[in-house]
Amino acid sequence: MEVLINILKRYNWPVQHGDSSTLIKDIESMVGFILPIDYTLFLNNYAGFESHVGNEYIKLWGVDEIVEMNTFYGLTALSSTIGIGSNGGSEFIAIELTDLQEYRVVLSPFIDLDKSCNIEVGTSFIDFLARLDNGNQWTIT
Repeated sequence: MEVLINILKRYNWPVQHGDSSTLIKDIESMVGFILPIDYTLFLNNYAGFESHVGNEYIKLWGVDEIVEMNTFYGLTALSSTIGIGSNGGSEFIAIELTDLQEYRVVLSPFIDLDKSCNIEVGTSFIDFLARLDNGNQWTIT
């Protein structure tokens, strides 16, 4: 978790104030699975924010926005997937629980809500941010 904290400090990510536990339970109830520990740590301690991380621009939604944004964009139609932000353009960032019961972070277009369009951008929330911080870029083909 130290890697996550160091990355977020490097980009001056704002801290979350207040208790997020009820909102996290609401998110988990909506999506139907327990959120990964590293992402729960993020939601409990950091606010929604947008910034360049490495070479990519990201906007991660705050704990108080996730249910609303997933509903607004129709992301609730995707099973075992929770939208967590966007790249500021036409793609959303999501955490997906795979058939093997493993988490991965994906990037996918808002206009085609089909899991076949998902590209993996991290094997965990920490891995996703670390890849970006190391200068990795993403593309949707």
